[in-house]
Amino acid sequence: MNSKFLRSGLFWLLIIVIGIAVFMNFGTARSTQSPDSIQQLALEIKAGRIRDITVRGDTITAERYDGTRLITRKGSNVTAVEALKNLGVTEEELQSLEAFIVQDDSQLRGLGFLLSSALPLLLFGGLLIFMLRQAQGSNNQAMSFGKSRARMFTGDKPTVTFNDVAGADEAKEELKEVVEFLREPSKFAALGARIPKGVLMVGPPGTGKTLMARAVAGEAGVPFFSISGSEFVEMFVGVGASRVRDLFEQAKRNSPCIIFIDEIDAVGRQRGAGLGGSHDEREQTLNQILVEMDGFDTDTNVIVIAATNRPDILDPALLRPGRFDRRVVLDRPDVRGRRAILGVHVRGKPLASDVDLDAIARGTPGFTGADLENLVNEAAILAARRKKRVIGMAEFNEAIERVVMGPERRSRLLSEEERRLTAYHEAGHAVVMYHMPHADQVHKITIIPRGRAGGYTWYMPEEERTLYSYSQFLDRMASMLGGRAAEEIVFGDVSTGASNDLKQVTELARAMVTRYGMSERLGPLQYGEREEMVFLGREITEHRNYSEKVAREIDAEVKRLVTEAYERALQVLREHRDQLEAVAQRLLEVETLEREEFEELMVRTSMTDLALDEEEAPQGSDEEAQEDAEA
Repeated sequence: MNSKFLRSGLFWLLIIVIGIAVFMNFGTARSTQSPDSIQQLALEIKAGRIRDITVRGDTITAERYDGTRLITRKGSNVTAVEALKNLGVTEEELQSLEAFIVQDDSQLRGLGFLLSSALPLLLFGGLLIFMLRQAQGSNNQAMSFGKSRARMFTGDKPTVTFNDVAGADEAKEELKEVVEFLREPSKFAALGARIPKGVLMVGPPGTGKTLMARAVAGEAGVPFFSISGSEFVEMFVGVGASRVRDLFEQAKRNSPCIIFIDEIDAVGRQRGAGLGGSHDEREQTLNQILVEMDGFDTDTNVIVIAATNRPDILDPALLRPGRFDRRVVLDRPDVRGRRAILGVHVRGKPLASDVDLDAIARGTPGFTGADLENLVNEAAILAARRKKRVIGMAEFNEAIERVVMGPERRSRLLSEEERRLTAYHEAGHAVVMYHMPHADQVHKITIIPRGRAGGYTWYMPEEERTLYSYSQFLDRMASMLGGRAAEEIVFGDVSTGASNDLKQVTELARAMVTRYGMSERLGPLQYGEREEMVFLGREITEHRNYSEKVAREIDAEVKRLVTEAYERALQVLREHRDQLEAVAQRLLEVETLEREEFEELMVRTSMTDLALDEEEAPQGSDEEAQEDAEA
């Protein structure tokens, strides 16, 4: 925009200068045409009517005493004084004038002539130069189309080091060897060792693959070229391969250095898997990457680090030894990793004394590093919104719920009947979960709408787990169906509030039968093969490797598991109807129950039921029981 305004301003400046020159020439030409003669001027001077005279070139301007002017021309070969004296004007008459001024305008007339004659040539030359530069710029742009778009970061002032990366200790140990090789390559060369040319970092989104690559560059103190896989491919054939060549040439000139290719699956997908047979431009780019990595000499000290969350769709040629022959896995952090990541992100932030980072780490299973960073940021925003000077535990708990479920929607108006239905639904989940021996613990129950949910029951495992048993799955299904069971018991009808519960239960039951081999009837077998198109990168169908008879048996077994889980939920709620009523009524009063209050309410209700049972027991029952025992 600035260059555009500059070019426009220069253009209009030239137009204005040309206009001034033309006006000056026009004014000069007009002034030389006088209606008066010099003889008349001489007569006026002799009559004493002229006050002063101004001579500018060939033009004589005389001003009378009455204020009028007389303009005439002199001869070009004599001066104005000589011309007047030749007409009879004496020296005394000229001296009687108040002023006789002679102005030399030869320079001004010369400048006007120069502007009027040279400016068109200058304007034409300027337009010609402008057009040539535009053509040259377009040519340069076309020639630079195949240049690499990688961004280079020098290692003089590293902004990220291994101290800024937490929760991935094993990955850091693997990559420390890369850093040591870049710092002391002679140490490895003396033993005949060859450092891996390529390191492939694999992990779910948000686990810190890009951050880890930056930390490697920061620790090594070498140039760092960063580019995304999608930046290689353009609509023109051959551009991607050209950019790959240019990138590796720059890297060799700046070695030792690191090339980081983010989302390499954009160009590294398996060849020959595209729609219609292939994708020529993408495959040419991939071929060039393979050639460049093979073409490295052992002393170039250029290491390629790539990141992806889909290693299963990469071309096998990328993963063979000599290319990306080292694979570093960055998985979701465990509770200790989450605690360390939280410690990194709360640096420099004022925390209240009640903040327990260990409790936050336990309450965020499955969170990645990016999720935890977002969690800390949301807590800081909430504290600022509430005009606090420190971030408290309440803000962290609220931030966890915002990240998982979305913001609260207190403005959503619910009828009394809907509030009552939601309260019993969530109470049903909580009561069934409380009585299931292998279910997770209830952490919070609320009927305040949040996100797309009208209410929710938040449960949390006591310890981190990666493996689940058959009993745990059965208890989880019963807990999921507790809301629908409570609606049927209390209202004698069911609503659409359990639609998501039914979906999750059905998927879990089918996975137990077809994937985990947890069906006694069908045995420890896996049924169905997932088919996907590598070019699309997602599953599109499931191939049945079983007969129609087995398909019917699978459907029947899934139905049996879900039905039995629903019957268990109904049985638990019928046996503990008082606890269901107590939790639901308390939710209608306060809208939210924390874990401590919920467990206290369950224990108090259980003791009350036990006392009532003892009061209702018939007298002598203890004696009869003792006699029966003795017998």
